[in-house]
Amino acid sequence: MTPATGTTSTTRRTREQAAPPPIVVAGKSTTGPADAAPGVDKSASGAPRSAACVDKPVSGAARAAPGAEKPGPDAATSVPGVEKTAPGSARAAPGVKESAPTSALRRVRWHLALALAVLAAVAYVARRHWPVLESGAGRLADADHGWLLLGAALTPATWLCAALAQQGAVTRPLPRARLVAAQFAASAANHLLPAGLGAGAVTLRFLLRCGVPAGRSATAVAVKGIAAVLARCALIAVLALGCPGVLRLPQVSATALAVAGGSALALAALLRGPLRPRWRRAAAAVLGDIRAVHARPGRAAALWGGSLAFAVLHALVLVAVAHAVGLPLAPARVALLYLAASSAAALLPTPGGLGSLDAVLAFALTAAGSPGATAASAVLGYRLLTAWLPLLPGLLVLGLLVRRRAV
Repeated sequence: MTPATGTTSTTRRTREQAAPPPIVVAGKSTTGPADAAPGVDKSASGAPRSAACVDKPVSGAARAAPGAEKPGPDAATSVPGVEKTAPGSARAAPGVKESAPTSALRRVRWHLALALAVLAAVAYVARRHWPVLESGAGRLADADHGWLLLGAALTPATWLCAALAQQGAVTRPLPRARLVAAQFAASAANHLLPAGLGAGAVTLRFLLRCGVPAGRSATAVAVKGIAAVLARCALIAVLALGCPGVLRLPQVSATALAVAGGSALALAALLRGPLRPRWRRAAAAVLGDIRAVHARPGRAAALWGGSLAFAVLHALVLVAVAHAVGLPLAPARVALLYLAASSAAALLPTPGGLGSLDAVLAFALTAAGSPGATAASAVLGYRLLTAWLPLLPGLLVLGLLVRRRAV
């Protein structure tokens, strides 16, 4: 039995001498091969393989094991569970995200360029007809102050009607005072950006601050815009029946008809092609909000009543100014011409209809039989009451709302 015990002791000492040295991993010392570094493959004999045997990713995207050669400066830190790609593809994702803001900025630039072109054309026409404008301004200075005060009193009511229509487009209640202030600020911001972008942006931010989701806020702005267009068209139809012969269909050439038809076909092709999923989702959201609004009679009455009253009050402001300067046209005709001219001027994306509404409205009043100087004074008085006088206070209110994080 003694030789066997000696043999066993000798074998044990031989194994301990052949055991691998301790491996230090993250400050802990281990003696067995089972405590090798995480992720390092073990050989059949239990000894850990060197880090150089670990497969390296392409271009050194992942860090090597401790003790291995450090990757180059272009290598990225490996993230567990994330598959690495080539270095160039990692920089491509931010470019895709920046495409939407770039596209929006490009559209704004095109709108601004078109607005500047329209303003330049209006300035050229005003330069040629400056004596008429000068005499119109003099006539406005000698106008009946009572009618001008009436027009000035009707102007703030338009902001109340706009707030009423916006509340009707949203199912949840909105703070009334902030809503009226936001609509007043939106009317001022509408004179800074073309195509109604200023008013839409202020209203959208206000609804978001009130807790309305982004999708609901955008559709609420769209629903209000649709209601305003339909209300204006209904008023034009009613007044056209009461004033026959005032509006005449213009003679359109064959070239213009061909261009309009081609544009309509191109738009239809886009809507049925790559833009079909987007516009279908947008249309479904708008229709859903319209149904939700009309399911509550109070909201529907506020939407349509506010939209109709907004257009009627603006027409009454022009009628009051027309009486003040002695415009020789019936009030119904003046209102009809205003609604038609403002609808046509909306097709030209100038800030607040600046230039486009003035030129179209003055032309419509002159074509209906008014003297040029009287028509110019009526247009100047209307724009003075509805645009220029409220502009600075509206911008101050907008700044206050932004400072208080209300918009």
